[in-house]
Amino acid sequence: METLHLSQRTGKDGVLRVSVPLGMPDADYDVVLVVQPKPANSAASPEELGWPSGYFDATFGSITDETFARPAQGEMPPPVELD
Repeated sequence: METLHLSQRTGKDGVLRVSVPLGMPDADYDVVLVVQPKPANSAASPEELGWPSGYFDATFGSITDETFARPAQGEMPPPVELD
């Protein structure tokens, strides 16, 4: 058994279309689908955005060399003029 967590948006017609490629043609599956609306003001966690659990805690401040400096980034080219 495999559990998939998907975050998808309904179309303009209000229909949610879910396609799950399983790689086994002509096979039978039992499917359980739980649909739960997301709260309107929820911010996605790093894990929900695809980052490994604890990634930012493990990497934040990981450069401990006090002589480390960000080199100059140069200048941006002038913007393209549009007619």
